[in-house]
Amino acid sequence: MGLLEGTVALVTGIANKRSMAWGIAQAFDREGARLVLTYQHQRFRENLEELVPELGQTPALIELDVASDGSIAALGTWLAQQCADGIQCVVHSIAYAERHDLEGRFVDTSREGFLTAQNISAYSLVALSRMAAPLLAKAGGGAILTLTHLGSTRVMPNYNVMGTAKASLESAVRYLAYELGRDRIRVNAISAGPVKTLAASGVRGISQALRMTEERAPIPENITTQDVGNAAVFLASPWATHITGQILFVDSGFHILGA
Repeated sequence: MGLLEGTVALVTGIANKRSMAWGIAQAFDREGARLVLTYQHQRFRENLEELVPELGQTPALIELDVASDGSIAALGTWLAQQCADGIQCVVHSIAYAERHDLEGRFVDTSREGFLTAQNISAYSLVALSRMAAPLLAKAGGGAILTLTHLGSTRVMPNYNVMGTAKASLESAVRYLAYELGRDRIRVNAISAGPVKTLAASGVRGISQALRMTEERAPIPENITTQDVGNAAVFLASPWATHITGQILFVDSGFHILGA
């Protein structure tokens, strides 16, 4: 019996095999969870279809655009119809900012660019949580997980507007944890170290960040998407029943360093 046997888990944000969300989906599959995977548009569905044979089950694939309230509502309707007893876990692994708002000076961030990063990277957690909360409560409680980064509290070159979006995301984790806790819904975030994902490739300097971890972190090696997946299994499992509103660092200890 796996740690997540009998769990229905919604996992968003898988772009390709290097995605942290894919590492989470693989770990959930290994531990016996029934998966519902979302994709933003047809190209990402094709990527998902290529990955599915690596799983021990055939997950449901559902389209989701978190910038559309109608798309989120449609997903909620589908889940309510397909999962009569509710769901036990939601993984939010979605973030976006315009490339020029990452590479330029933060002070030059446009109003539109700032709001786009906040909308897709932070508000989407609130919107997904609102949709999923009744389904999680129906199951007797469960877990909402999201992914963040050290750039939320420290200045990371070329992270810029995404740093402010992740700070907003982490604040949302705490407020959601407070409000949803009475329904035994836990809300936590994993702050992962650098991994060469599709999203990370849009941040100039990722190679330097990987090298710094190997040179300076207490555990002198970079993490993998499997490490993130294993941490997510813990937070989604009964072992984390009374853990909520927390940021779990999976970064080889890099976050404890000073200058």
